[in-house]
Parts: sequence; C-alpha cells; structure tokens
Amino acid sequence: MKTTVKKSDFVLAPYMESNDLRATYQILNTVVPYVLLWFLAVKAASISFWLLPPIIVLITLFSARCFSLMHDCGHYSLFRSKRVNRIIGFILGVINAIPQYPWSRGHAYHHKTNGDWERYRGPSALLSTEEFAKLSPSAQRRYELLRHPLMIFPGGFFYLAIKPRLALIAGTYGFITHLLTCLKQDPGMGLGTIISCYKSRNWYTAAEFWDLLFNNICVVSSWIFLGNLLGFGFFLSVYSITLTCSAAIFICVFFVQHNFDGSYAHKTEGWDYLLGAIEGSSYLELPTVLKWFAADIGYHNIHHLSERIPNYNLEACHKKNIHLLTHSKTLRIADIPDCFKFILWDSASNRLQSIASFRQVEQSIDLLK
Repeated sequence: MKTTVKKSDFVLAPYMESNDLRATYQILNTVVPYVLLWFLAVKAASISFWLLPPIIVLITLFSARCFSLMHDCGHYSLFRSKRVNRIIGFILGVINAIPQYPWSRGHAYHHKTNGDWERYRGPSALLSTEEFAKLSPSAQRRYELLRHPLMIFPGGFFYLAIKPRLALIAGTYGFITHLLTCLKQDPGMGLGTIISCYKSRNWYTAAEFWDLLFNNICVVSSWIFLGNLLGFGFFLSVYSITLTCSAAIFICVFFVQHNFDGSYAHKTEGWDYLLGAIEGSSYLELPTVLKWFAADIGYHNIHHLSERIPNYNLEACHKKNIHLLTHSKTLRIADIPDCFKFILWDSASNRLQSIASFRQVEQSIDLLK
C-alpha cells in the first residue's frame, strides 16, 4: 500500500544546513572528556580498582558518542566541508578502531535500500522464513544463538577490534597472490596494471584501501604506545571492556531502529523509499542524557528521510514534521528486548517475524495436513 504522504510534504531543507561552530563544539565536548577520562582511570586505578567501574561506564558512553559523530561525518553532514568531515571522521574512527570511510560507504548502501529486504538484510544478515525453513534443526538453533541479544557483546568486539585487522591481512594476502599470478602469466606486466585489475572483497576502491591501511597503522600503533605507557594489562582490560560495550550499544540501537513489530520490510518489487524511511525506521525515545550520548540518532526516521541533516538539527526537524510521522514507530527502552525477536523476514507478508511465531505457523500447517 502506497503512502499518501510525499517527501515534498516534509520540511527538510532548512535543517540540512551544517554549522561548523556547533560541530566543532560537539567534537571538543566529546573527544576531550574521552581523553581526560582515560587519565582519570589511570589515577583511579592507582588508588583502588573499585573506583574504575563508573569511569569505565563514562568512557563507554563517550566512545559511543564518538561513533555517532563519526556516522554524521560519513554522511558529510557534521561539517560543511567534505574534507573536514573526512579528516574528523578518520580520527573518530581511530578512537573506535574502525575504518570510517569503508564503513560509511557500506552504510550508504543501507540508506539507499532501507526497507527493501531482498537487497539488504541488515548487519545481522537475517534470513527469510523460506531460507530458515530449509536449514537443519541444528543450523536453525545455531542461527538463533548467533542472533541472541547477548551476542552483541562478543560480536561488537569482533566488529571493531578484529574484523578491520583481518580485512587488511586477507586483502593484502589476496593482492600478493594476484601479483604473483599476474607476473607468472605475463612477466612484463606493469605494477599499475596489476593494481588496477585487482578486485578485493575487503575493499572496493583505492580510497577504501588507503583508509583501511592508515586506520590499522594508527590503531595498532596506539595500542602499542598506550600499552607501553599505561601497562598492557591495564590498558587492554579497560580498552577491551569499553570498546566491547560501546559497540554493543550502537549495534543494539541500530538493530532496534529497523527491526521491530510492523517494520516496513518489502520485496524489491513495489518497494517505496519513503515508506522505508518513515515506517522502516523508528523513533527511539531516550532520556535526555542518553539522547546526548547517542547524538540524537534516536530520530532515525528523520535521519532516513535525509541523511544530510546533522544530528544537532534532527530534533527540531522531527518536531516540525511530527504531524506527518503518524505511521512511524515510537520505541522506548522497555521495548528494546522485544525487538530482538524479529530476526526472520517473511517475504509473503512483507513483514518481520519471530522464530517463535514462525514455528507456530509451521505447526498449524502440519496439523491441517
């Protein structure tokens, strides 16, 4: 069913203007406290380890805010200058150990296809009910286990700390193999030609490769430097905890803002971009403090209407257009656990479904046979 609301009905343009002063202030009030909290953690640990938990919580929250601001840089919305967004985005990516440019390029695909579940199945690579039904019972249990809410913790650590390192290693190994194969087939082939014809699954453009390479250099160097400075035991313990927890937070927030009961989950045929934005993205209502740490990413329906709206304009834009968002889902913190049930896509009904409801339907069909 097509919506009667058109994108032109929304007032978006006045809120798409970036403000360098506000953006600079946001970077300073995020990165400076993040760094100072690390110094405070070192001082607190020298007195008593029991002083560390509240500091670790704050480091985690500021780390999550760094990621949210990095996300804005990826959309070139935080600052007016594309170059400044790239530079600041890279720095914020180093803080969270993730290559910002490749991540942002992949994230842009999510924006282009949100709600089209034939083309994009979310970061958890969810299955359709038909695909799930073809799995063996053990494979179904494994699928369910890997998408259990608690898996966002080990999954988050892998996503930030390990995956970018493996991507560089695997891509480099692939290039060396490609280089040797080319030279074996044609010893006179030039290096430029060899490089230009190499296609990697770990990066799609030369710009992504360089961002991945320099991110790894900066991240691993910072690990070695800070490990030597603060002590490897202390640094790796605090860093691993905060990185894991901050990754879990933004993976959780991203997941629930698209996976919920009634979310727009259509096939490619008949898919509507606007419906994907206002019905396939939720408004996550958070307490004021958490809204600040999330950099207002809870206004996700507005964000999907126009990714060029910087975070500091999202709330005002939401209020201006609230009369057009009657079909948008509003979620609260208490609703989050329920969202993790919706890990199957039913292409017949164009809806997300829980495994429990899928099995109930299957049992009903078996009884009727």
